[in-house]
Amino acid sequence: MKLALGTVQFGMDYGVANASGRVSRKEAKAILECASFHKIDMLDTAIAYGGSETMLGELGIKNWKAITKLPAVPNDCHDIAQWVYGQVHQSMARLGVTQLYGVLLHRPSQLLEGIGSTLYAALQGLKSQGFIGKVGVSVYDPAELDPLFDSYLLDLVQAPLNIVDRRLVDSGWSNRLHACGVEIHIRTIFLQGLLLMPPSQRPAKFNSWSDIWNVWDGWLASAGLTPLEGCLRYVYNSLDIDRVVVGVDTSTQLNQIVKATKGQLSSLPEFKSMHDVRLINPASWSQL
Repeated sequence: MKLALGTVQFGMDYGVANASGRVSRKEAKAILECASFHKIDMLDTAIAYGGSETMLGELGIKNWKAITKLPAVPNDCHDIAQWVYGQVHQSMARLGVTQLYGVLLHRPSQLLEGIGSTLYAALQGLKSQGFIGKVGVSVYDPAELDPLFDSYLLDLVQAPLNIVDRRLVDSGWSNRLHACGVEIHIRTIFLQGLLLMPPSQRPAKFNSWSDIWNVWDGWLASAGLTPLEGCLRYVYNSLDIDRVVVGVDTSTQLNQIVKATKGQLSSLPEFKSMHDVRLINPASWSQL
């Protein structure tokens, strides 16, 4: 199964379309059981996702492939290797596992700073000891990969990709990474749920992009697709992509997602502009 289960909702409120808040322990258990039923075997979490790692560990994930992300190294850290070692082992303890499928840097730009080589060496050391399977980065913009790949060999890259934000594909990076044997995981395929919302429910602050919404809504209607089907089939059928990370609030949503992956797209919506970071980077939404 190409899907991976994102678990930020297990630890904190997340998503512009999330009306139910943090997922309860009971619902989290149901989501994991549903994922297992559909043969989804990979979990994506992070130290920064509140209590996500702790909840996963309490529910039991020893048969899963778990990926976590390290936060930025503190400015006052005097022993980078020891800090990395401690962070990774604390994550494994919370998750209840003895090995992580992958560890990603949430702030990959630190690899380009003075601590970069030490930070990378520490992660590689944990990999050589068998605690980490793959070392990689989580980026917000594919342009971040340009300087990184000049200096470091990475096993895994997680990046945003959706039917509105196609920078990973348009830049050539998805093809380049695939050709180099780098595992590609994509996220934000629903733009935090914004792409799934009917016109009447979209927050008014996104009205500045009415031209995008007109094309999107019209294309869905002409193609006879639901927003869920349109979003999923665009990314799911890409040969370059190894995993599609999806986060859900309920097991019902996960069942709907699995069903929506089945099928092809005969066309794509033609947006005038898809590189406006005010729209495609949710981190900027609080300023709208």
